Amino acid sequence: MKDKFGREISYLRISVTQRCNLNCVYCGKGDCAKKAAELPPEGYYKIAKAFARCGIQKIRVTGGEPLVRQDVCEIIRLLRSIPQIETLALTTNGVYLGQTAQALKDAGLDSVNISLDSTDGSTYRRLTGADVLEKVLAGIDEAERVGLSPVKINAVLMKGVNSDGAGQLIALAKERDIDVRFIELMPFSDEGEDRSLIVTGEEILAQFPFLRPVPGENSTAKYYAADGFRGRVGLINSVSHKFCADCNRVRLLCDGKVKPCLGQDAAYDLMPFLNSEEQLEETIKTIIRNKPAGHSFETKGAAHGLNRTGG
Repeated sequence: MKDKFGREISYLRISVTQRCNLNCVYCGKGDCAKKAAELPPEGYYKIAKAFARCGIQKIRVTGGEPLVRQDVCEIIRLLRSIPQIETLALTTNGVYLGQTAQALKDAGLDSVNISLDSTDGSTYRRLTGADVLEKVLAGIDEAERVGLSPVKINAVLMKGVNSDGAGQLIALAKERDIDVRFIELMPFSDEGEDRSLIVTGEEILAQFPFLRPVPGENSTAKYYAADGFRGRVGLINSVSHKFCADCNRVRLLCDGKVKPCLGQDAAYDLMPFLNSEEQLEETIKTIIRNKPAGHSFETKGAAHGLNRTGG
């Protein structure tokens, strides 16, 4: 399944809710408690199965916070049953992971990414609006214990907010067999002060010159490590060094609309075609074929809050 630019699209991110139990300063624009339309598990399964027949091989379940859905394990179980899906992952803030990791693993989940922007309790509370850091750390422990692999930490640094805690996050990659990935702040408005908060990958490397590139395959994240590290440090430089030419993904929103590009407004409704496999597949192919060349984060703010799109 290729778009008109020759990119092979093999990765589907499914946002199963825009609700979240946190309210991170860079993410939801204050609407994380609002419940938009959400498909039942069978709806995501039907659409994902059509995507798989068109060439999708990897699925990541996101939100909002996917673990606020009590039926999230049923969603995972149904997606796991699709023969063409080789990798099934989930991104979570980790608050409920300690109590659900085993059930998710049993349902067929392979790996998990956990959003963690600070290991300092007061900073974490200021960023997320909740005093739940210990629950998140316990969730990381439980994910490792039940065998979800790999376990990755996603962190967004902001200058003058949590950037001074980068070293503590990097220490997690030294001490544990996990990847700690720094994602450049996606602008959430067109205002200059938002862009002034961005910490680029180059700035992180300049601050920690002992990090050296890890040989091997790199995708959206470029990986680094150092002597004595059990894990790796990843840099996702989506703003300063856009990688749209190699983009292999599209996003399904919780209400059944498809966003071909995170940084563009366009979203296409698949709901009218759910009762016809042929129409559904042809619509998906048309959407993929017309996927935009790339985002415009370098000049324009995000079209939607991350809670709607899953990042």
